[in-house]
Amino acid sequence: MRRGRGHRNPLWWVRSARILDFLPEGRPLDPHPEHRSRPFIQALEESRLKLISTGARYGATFTIGEKISFKPIDERIIGKIYVIKYEDLTGVAQESLPEVVRDFVKENEKLFVTFLNISEPITLKLHSLELIPGVGKKTLRHILDERKVKPFESFEDFEKRTGFKNIVDALVERIIREIKGEEKYYLFVEPEGRGVFLNYLGAVRRRVRMDEGGAGETGGQT
Repeated sequence: MRRGRGHRNPLWWVRSARILDFLPEGRPLDPHPEHRSRPFIQALEESRLKLISTGARYGATFTIGEKISFKPIDERIIGKIYVIKYEDLTGVAQESLPEVVRDFVKENEKLFVTFLNISEPITLKLHSLELIPGVGKKTLRHILDERKVKPFESFEDFEKRTGFKNIVDALVERIIREIKGEEKYYLFVEPEGRGVFLNYLGAVRRRVRMDEGGAGETGGQT
């Protein structure tokens, strides 16, 4: 059954997140009243790469970049979960975001390499890969030619065969742009307002699950 807006918990999809900032004494000007004088965290949710904030118990401690669970719920977390905008982040959280996103990309290399292998044209003149900083028409042709010969197996394999430098940094930059909400097309982060959402994270997760399931059935690695 599809869970839409009518689901009793609108943020049912929040399963885990990475800490961007912890404010043990609250934040007087926070848009959420319960966070103005009580402990709370700001974090990057990992399923949809949304920015979130939620309350924390008195006496709890967190470190920036730490991964916390919402299913099952971390005992240090209490209160309602809010989806927030980039502008709502503290200065510390904004400074922490690039490194936290980088850790997410590196730890999910298989997902992003799958994206590099399956990404498709958006229009007759624009390919999804061209939304990655540093990918122009010439580089795009090289990438497409290489993946026809053999799918990319890792970031290192991608860079070696295409000559593209620092693909992780390029992916991080793209994700942060989408988090800020300044784009026309969104590869990974569902926009809150206008914008075309391509949902590649959902697509590659399904592809990886299918591939791993098939490998398991045939005796391969999962």
